[in-house]
Parts: sequence; structure tokens; C-alpha cells
Amino acid sequence: MAYRKLGVDNKHRRSMLATLTKQVIMNGSVTTTETRAKETRKAVEKMITYGKKGDLGSRRRALAFVHNDKAVVNKVFNELAPKYANRNGGYTRILKLNERRGDGALLAIITLVDDSVKEETK
Repeated sequence: MAYRKLGVDNKHRRSMLATLTKQVIMNGSVTTTETRAKETRKAVEKMITYGKKGDLGSRRRALAFVHNDKAVVNKVFNELAPKYANRNGGYTRILKLNERRGDGALLAIITLVDDSVKEETK
């Protein structure tokens, strides 16, 4: 699987992606650079897919990715997986923002998609 290096070594990149994934799952959204948001999307989608499978192996893979943060894994398996049970992928949305003032990096907000608005209008 191809991935972006994000200008850091392997350990730093994995730790950074795990932290961003935890923040998106726990808070619903996070503001970061556009490239980091695109990489984080892959990890969040994979975590929710693990939650939808729901077996012990998936729970252990999810725990290993988020550095044994049980609160995050419980939220994925108990809240997010049932919420997205009828959805086949596309659990996140990336909204592009302006450039960062200091270095001109493109910023983006990565959020979890909320279908409750669509269901209320129907």
C-alpha cells in the first residue's frame, strides 16, 4: 500500500497518524494539513471497518494501531460501527481551508460524516 512520508521517519509518522485518528474518533473532527488529513482518512476508515466486523481479531488490530487506547476502540466498536452499519465506506469528509499563515501549508478539516441530518429531512 502506498503512503505519504509526511516529512518524518516511520515511527513518527505512525505515531502521528494514530494520534490524529484518535482525535477524529473522539472529537468528531480535527484541523490539520491537507496531506495529513488524506492519510488520516485511510486510518479512520480502516478503524470503522474493523468495528463493523466486530470480531476479536479486528478489536486487537484496532487496539494495536491506537496504542492500546481502549476508550477509542470501545467508541469505534460500540457507537460508530452501529451508526455506520448501513454505509459502505465514506465515513469521513475532508473540507479544505485556507493556507496556514506561517509556512503557507494547505489546511483542511477532517470530520466524521453525520447521516442524522439526512434522516430527519426524509
